[in-house]
Amino acid sequence: MKGLRVTWAIAWREFVALFRVPVGWLVLALYAGLWGGMFVQFVLVPGAPATMRPLFATAAWLMLPIAPAISMRLVSDELRTGSYELLATSPAGDLSLALGKFVGAGLFLLALLGSTLPLVGVLLAFSDPMPDPGPLIAGYLSVTLLGLLFLSVGLLASTLTASQTLSFLGAMLALFVWLLATTAGRARAPDEIADVLATLAITDRLEGFAKGVIDTGDVGYFVVLTGWFVLAASMCLSVRRWL
Repeated sequence: MKGLRVTWAIAWREFVALFRVPVGWLVLALYAGLWGGMFVQFVLVPGAPATMRPLFATAAWLMLPIAPAISMRLVSDELRTGSYELLATSPAGDLSLALGKFVGAGLFLLALLGSTLPLVGVLLAFSDPMPDPGPLIAGYLSVTLLGLLFLSVGLLASTLTASQTLSFLGAMLALFVWLLATTAGRARAPDEIADVLATLAITDRLEGFAKGVIDTGDVGYFVVLTGWFVLAASMCLSVRRWL
């Protein structure tokens, strides 16, 4: 129970801190603007079916600059200011610290997605017939799982450097290479490598959610990978204690 209290205290501190810095509000405005632009361009089309599938299908690329921007300061800022030394000597273990930072960023992600809900209200208000709620729920679940996975990669990058800029660029580059290799790269790769890339493909997993299908295998894919990256981040913090 003590570990949970420590984790939650770190998470809440991180969540509040993201609203105290300009980058938090900038990310919020950027994400809402991207969704609003995509909504007007591809969803709010007269005569077209009432669906947000185009938004959910491109969620990975929309989230590409957003998640690293949220996660870049999680540990990097502590390292830059020297406050990490205090955290390292506190009763909080490395896993509690990494998990707390991740949960705090995850809460901010939920606030981010909450800012797009008025678009759903607009779709419901102006559509006839009404859209099927299944794809909407599955779509939002997919964006949440995707965002958490990207945040976990960003958290790991943030443990590796005291520079927020390097943390941001490192996470975004890693995610970009991941997306590119499992889409365009897979099409040009030999069959054996293409099969491996297909297993790791994020966009393939999102397609099922966008259709309203919640597959436990797809959910497990995101949960396992996210957990792995958070655990890797805690291991990096453990290494720092001994350096």
